[in-house]
Amino acid sequence: MNIIDNTYPFKRFLNNKPEDLFKDIKTPAYIIDEAGLIYNGKILKKLQDETGCKILLAQKAFSNFNLYPLLSEFLAGTEASGLYEARLGKEEMPNKEVHVFCGAYKDSEFDELLNYADHIVFNSVNQLKRFGALAKSRGKEIGIRINPEFSTQNGPEIYNPCSKGSRLGITLDSFNREMTPELINILDGIHFHTLCQQNSDDLKKTLDVVEEKFSKYFTNLKWINFGGGHHITRFDYDIDLLKSCINHIKNKYNLDVYLEPGEGVVLNAGFLATRVLDTFKSNNFNFIITDTSASCHMPDVVEMPYIPPLYQADLEGNTIDVRIGGPTCLAGDFIGSYKLYKMPKINDLLVFGDMALYTSVKSNTFNGMPLADIYVLKSDNKIEKLTDFGYNDFKYRLGSMK
Repeated sequence: MNIIDNTYPFKRFLNNKPEDLFKDIKTPAYIIDEAGLIYNGKILKKLQDETGCKILLAQKAFSNFNLYPLLSEFLAGTEASGLYEARLGKEEMPNKEVHVFCGAYKDSEFDELLNYADHIVFNSVNQLKRFGALAKSRGKEIGIRINPEFSTQNGPEIYNPCSKGSRLGITLDSFNREMTPELINILDGIHFHTLCQQNSDDLKKTLDVVEEKFSKYFTNLKWINFGGGHHITRFDYDIDLLKSCINHIKNKYNLDVYLEPGEGVVLNAGFLATRVLDTFKSNNFNFIITDTSASCHMPDVVEMPYIPPLYQADLEGNTIDVRIGGPTCLAGDFIGSYKLYKMPKINDLLVFGDMALYTSVKSNTFNGMPLADIYVLKSDNKIEKLTDFGYNDFKYRLGSMK
């Protein structure tokens, strides 16, 4: 196998094979790699120590709270998308900051939200007018999300917050027209999020635009949040350029800087284990059907779309082209096409890498598929089971518990 560098998603298997580590695991299963989290955490902690920035866990990507005590050693807090995530961050990472951004807050939830959140970021001037004074009176720091109308993304528009017609953040024109002096005076910070799995050169380009358009409003602010999408822990990420961006804003405008990566915290720190249910040849293709469903257990594979790395795929030499899919009736329940050195047998173990992010938080029971249980692979290679999902988890999502 050609190992590119030490962030390769299967580095844990160099000395210990997954067939041995996961032999007693019921599949499908998510396996969070504790050593991977620590590896990423040290990189993020070093960045914070050297620049004074603060890094938050974006819980929308990873909400496995059993690992929050470990992550709290490296992070400043959590970022939430609403009431439940804010509560989770407050309860499971106590004594850390809780930030929340939501496209729109509900009247019936906002008062409770204030019990958990430290920073509240609004998506529109209307929401700021509606809830800003109340949040301020409760001692919360107030921010507004801006849309710099500048995109560095080449991927699907579904993940582009600066796409034409985006509902996320206010443009400079809206800021100039709608923000009164009174509203500006209660602002503590601004937030932008334009990146998705990108390097710091794209942040630099975006930050230049943000500074050009909005820096006249920086005078009375305390902080700026660079949002998420920063692949900080990827092997080729330019951390020096990120440091330069952070230090520039801190030194020129005396602002605290926040970043809220999700993927960057858990990159290459998890696996999805599955077993082969069937193999056959049809329509001139070799097919493998697994007990894992892309649609149910790795929805981002379908939505993004992308092909997740597979252990021992793409080996040099003679290989067999295979197409791997799940057992559901959805024709698009398709994980990807791979090259294998041999066809697996029924009940053989397959392991997909980089599966800590956007998996368990998005899993579902379509077609009556069972939820995948969640395990932790400890640094000493011991396995700890965190969940015990079964039929009731499927049934009682859909009706009463009579």
